[in-house]
Amino acid sequence: MELNFNELRELVTTLSQTDISELTLKSGDFELTLRKPGAFVMPSVSSEPLATPMAPVMPQIVDAAQPPSAPAAEPTPPPSVDSNLLEITSPMVGTFYRSPAPEEPAFVDLGDRIQTGQTVCIIEAMKLMNELEAEVSGEIVEILVDNAQPVEFGQPLMRVRPN
Repeated sequence: MELNFNELRELVTTLSQTDISELTLKSGDFELTLRKPGAFVMPSVSSEPLATPMAPVMPQIVDAAQPPSAPAAEPTPPPSVDSNLLEITSPMVGTFYRSPAPEEPAFVDLGDRIQTGQTVCIIEAMKLMNELEAEVSGEIVEILVDNAQPVEFGQPLMRVRPN
């Protein structure tokens, strides 16, 4: 993947004008990660930032051949009231949607019983709609994110009381 300076500058400018806090592009042994300051950081393979970072996004070129860097401090989610609850978490950075379209009903609501493999929401990432399926059967007891809100990788979306 080739990326010239003007394309990189346009990408950084565009990213800084969105709610997206981190973007990773991968192709072969090339990997580019752009992350806004203060964004939730997952441990990753990284090298030094570019020589001329452009605010408010801090670009990083990541070489897959380098060893992983030390894990960054991660915020600790508050403990759930019921320790028997399982969390459905976001598998990616994107936008959370409760229904397949604005005029359609939500996939699930509080109190709904769900089955393994049932679609519970959509995460939109880079204009792709990714259906998130339940990995457990049970009852939806909490929905932690509002519709059309940005979400981070690993962010809890819902809590389920398993069967």
